[in-house]
Amino acid sequence: MILAFDGAPVDGPAYEAVTRLAQHSPRWLDTAVTVWSAYGLALFALLMVLGWWRARRTGDAAAVTALAVPLAALLAYGLDVVLKLVVREDRPCQSLRVSTLEACPAPGDWSFPSNHAAIAAAAAVALLFVSRWLGALACGAAAAMAASRVWVGVHYPHDVLTGLVVGGLTALGIMLAAGRLSPALARRMTAAGPLRLLLSASAHGPASAP
Repeated sequence: MILAFDGAPVDGPAYEAVTRLAQHSPRWLDTAVTVWSAYGLALFALLMVLGWWRARRTGDAAAVTALAVPLAALLAYGLDVVLKLVVREDRPCQSLRVSTLEACPAPGDWSFPSNHAAIAAAAAVALLFVSRWLGALACGAAAAMAASRVWVGVHYPHDVLTGLVVGGLTALGIMLAAGRLSPALARRMTAAGPLRLLLSASAHGPASAP
């Protein structure tokens, strides 16, 4: 038997209140939240691409900074996975007698912190360094993603809140470093052949004469 942490004493009553509300909510709302919870991370990927594309118009350093956004999300996910393996908290739907919108993950699929919340928060904070309006949109989406994971029944509130903190702080550190290193990295990428295609149009070489 795998020894696991029981997170129910932390905020189990709040989790149960949310899942009860979900069970008595309109079907269309539950369907929308379930779909968002399962597939919403695709929006963050789209915002990353859009942020990079817009940054290319600003300059090489801005493009490099935008390229750091998916790196921040990836590192946040990696750190989150490590924390899951250290804490080993059972899913709330395994510890409590509740009905959930999403099927309860199998034992050993740890709950703390939330991967979805960490990735979403990392993308949102990182995008703030690329575009304020894209970052603001992503921050709202990250909050919605975190809430949806509790709504569908697969996480405690403290799981998603910790995931948001882990993702946000990881992205903050990565993007601050990227801001300092982006000019030098842009110069190296400009001289690295195919990597120039990831930078601004001006990095692709001199324009053809009319």
